[in-house]
Amino acid sequence: MYTHNLDPVLLDFGIIVIRWYSLAYIFGIVIGWWFGKRIISHILKNTNLNFKINDFDDLISYLIISIIIGGRIGYVIFYNFEYYISNPLEIIKIWEGGMSFHGALIGIIIGAYLFSKKKGVSTFFILDIIACVAPIGIFLGRIANFINGELIGKVTNVSWSVIFPLVDSLPRHPSQLYEALLEGIILFLILNILIFKKKYKIGTSSYLFLIFYGIFRIISEIFREPDAQVGYFFNLLSIGTILSFIMIVSGFVILSILKKNEI
Repeated sequence: MYTHNLDPVLLDFGIIVIRWYSLAYIFGIVIGWWFGKRIISHILKNTNLNFKINDFDDLISYLIISIIIGGRIGYVIFYNFEYYISNPLEIIKIWEGGMSFHGALIGIIIGAYLFSKKKGVSTFFILDIIACVAPIGIFLGRIANFINGELIGKVTNVSWSVIFPLVDSLPRHPSQLYEALLEGIILFLILNILIFKKKYKIGTSSYLFLIFYGIFRIISEIFREPDAQVGYFFNLLSIGTILSFIMIVSGFVILSILKKNEI
């Protein structure tokens, strides 16, 4: 058993405060940008796609905006709609927390679509690259969630349980670390082993990301406390589980469409 005593703030200069969560976003984007270029170089060697690797630099600004806007709107709609409708000015206070992965995902898909149309390249090509590097940011984000002592797990008596003193004195599943392992490390390995194969088909990582992330998230939700303001639907399903199920279905729909286009 471990008692959580980690400080969400890395450095405090008074006017400027550097938080682990902010660094997770920054390093997730920077490392993802670097690794994404490596993936693009590999794909371009084995295909006749008309895409300049330096154009990937322009995608970063699209992604940052998409993640922030999509993540925030998703949180407002999916997790605390009534509160924000009553307090609309609170929506812009993203520094106080409140981001939704599924909302950010929708934002990224829209941003990738707009970018791909501007560059005249397949949207699935762009989404494949994003899918393969996204687990890096997800991993760092979940580690930051653990450091922050947020998105806590359910009460348990397992030997690796964690007590979050700012929440209560009960031992809980470190569900943030479960997600870091499943949605970060394992998902990264699955997608990147596939995309570096010579006979890789464009779109594969896109639908596999939706399917596997959805499965891993649903598993993690079993050990995670639901958001207090939302709770469970039908006393069984968390909002995260429902949205992840939709992801899985969407992944299989995309797989079906891609298969039909091969005929």
